[in-house]
Amino acid sequence: MSQLAPTPDQIPLGRDGPAVSPIAWGMWRLAGSREDAARLVAAALDAGINLLDTADIYGFDGTSGFGDAEVLLGEVLAADPGLRSRMVLATKGGIRAPLPYDQSPAYLAEAIDASLRRLRVERVELYQIHRPDILAHPQEVARALEAAVTSGKVGHVGVSNFTVAQIDTLQHFLSVPLATTQPEISPLRIEPFENGELDQAMRLELRPLAWSPLGGGRLAEPQSERDRAVAAALDAVAAEAGVSRTIAAYSWLMAHPAGIIPIVGSQRPERIAEAARARHVRWTREQWYAVLVAARGERLP
Repeated sequence: MSQLAPTPDQIPLGRDGPAVSPIAWGMWRLAGSREDAARLVAAALDAGINLLDTADIYGFDGTSGFGDAEVLLGEVLAADPGLRSRMVLATKGGIRAPLPYDQSPAYLAEAIDASLRRLRVERVELYQIHRPDILAHPQEVARALEAAVTSGKVGHVGVSNFTVAQIDTLQHFLSVPLATTQPEISPLRIEPFENGELDQAMRLELRPLAWSPLGGGRLAEPQSERDRAVAAALDAVAAEAGVSRTIAAYSWLMAHPAGIIPIVGSQRPERIAEAARARHVRWTREQWYAVLVAARGERLP
């Protein structure tokens, strides 16, 4: 059985972005003390995970906490400035809590500046629109993103939770290339493999960043017959490679030719460090498709 190509140590973030690790660490659950947060950051960087992904709304509980995850990371960076040069820092905005979405040019400019203040940095390598604002004309969004790039506050721009058509339309109005797209992808959410999202990413040279790569925890504790079937298909490879089901799930995504980067959401240093092992798991086509068939619940045509 032929094996799929190995995952490289680093891959470019978009067409002309910085080199990043093939797995990222996300901070949507980052909370607690600065010391605890520093241990998590160190665990990621020491394991070779240099892409750190946060957002201004991380920490918001519906009434308070907006920006808390960025503030906490900013405290870590202020306490140890040497960490900054070791990471590719990504954040997201465009949600004005508690109002759902706002990508008016004035608000985006305000949101970008606020994120930089909370993070205590002058620039982020990647700024992503978190969810599309239907009431914002994409040309206005494009101008706001271009202004952030021109000012030097943002290195590259991307989107999260955008449809294929929304990405195409925004890119049409942008004079700079989108670098990333961040959809939900996991062995339990396979729609991006078949609805054109990943095909578009390859065509436009967008780097897909997969949020919730473990199916919201359902891979760890399968509930349905489908969940159990997918878990079993992953376990077959995990046992052969001597890794956990979690690592097998990450590596299954990473084997796709679009170069999907799973975003690890764990807030435990040992789990973050363990995630880096996913790069070393090799898949055959037969094994990879066995997971897809289990997720589809039917044979391939």
